[in-house]
Amino acid sequence: MTTPASSTPSLPILEFVLTNYKNFNARSTRDALLGYLRHIEAGGKMFWAVAGAMSSAQLGITLAPAIRAGLIHGLSVTGANLEESLFRLVAHDSYKDFPDYRYFTKEDDTKILEARMRRVTDTSIPEDEAFRAVEKYLVPMWTNASQRGERRFWHEYFYELVQTIGTELHQGNADECWLLAAAKAKLPIVVPGYEDSTFGNIFASHVKTGECSASIAKSGIEYMAHFYDQYQELSTGPGIGFFQIGGGIAGDFPICVVPSIKYDLDQPVKPWAYFCQISDSTTSYGSYSGATPNEKITWDKLTKETPMFVIESDATIVVPLILRALLECKQHPAEAKRLLTNFKG
Repeated sequence: MTTPASSTPSLPILEFVLTNYKNFNARSTRDALLGYLRHIEAGGKMFWAVAGAMSSAQLGITLAPAIRAGLIHGLSVTGANLEESLFRLVAHDSYKDFPDYRYFTKEDDTKILEARMRRVTDTSIPEDEAFRAVEKYLVPMWTNASQRGERRFWHEYFYELVQTIGTELHQGNADECWLLAAAKAKLPIVVPGYEDSTFGNIFASHVKTGECSASIAKSGIEYMAHFYDQYQELSTGPGIGFFQIGGGIAGDFPICVVPSIKYDLDQPVKPWAYFCQISDSTTSYGSYSGATPNEKITWDKLTKETPMFVIESDATIVVPLILRALLECKQHPAEAKRLLTNFKG
């Protein structure tokens, strides 16, 4: 492989990747980045599916700027990632990190519980500053909607809340809140299985006590019915790609829109135009997270022509690199074009 001919200070991450990422997962990362860039430059769009605890891991540091830069055009996120982006905004200074978590005993984790913290690997969400603070605003939104007979998608409550809370409540950097960036951009979003989240549980408790009506939160079926039209709009022109972090419902729900439109609605539909999955789950029996992209061909989600990439690595390492390199290209297009012209992989 030929390395870039000259140093380009305005593109340090892109140049680093092109120069050093030659084999194994590094090559997959490089090729996925280049495929993403080619797709966007051709006028295509990109849809992201975000599982795991990426918001608690502060992925918003690069995800929010990417949304503002027009590099991301739709999202599927877990209910946890949705709410935890808001938690990071309002309670950032109260989070506590545990870099030695691998050596914790049950007694150590019991002490964290007694301190009203909820551990997420090496960091933790403060109950009072996050859950209870947000609850004061969100529950009245639900009760008001119940009284008025209004119905919204789950994310719409969070889109409104994150834009209406005062900046005096911000502990985190608002420029690093992907939820705020997505709300301002009115980004299409689906939140499948939102019941499996802290505020999904809180909502269920208020439904149980009769304070709220379950009907004020539109269902996952309604999300999919709405997503049919959103997908058709997003896939116009060169089409829309699928960039997936982790597995589970955040990825499986939206990618199924293509075969559902084709077979269930019996309508013409474009397949996904690009696919990349970042997961540390290796291929295994019956594991969606570990399924290879080729399997998706048999489900009519992808085709043999779809550019496909699998990166078996930690998304908190890989994704910021990819997004930062893409942002560099967006900010310095002429320099990026020269660098890529001289690159031979």
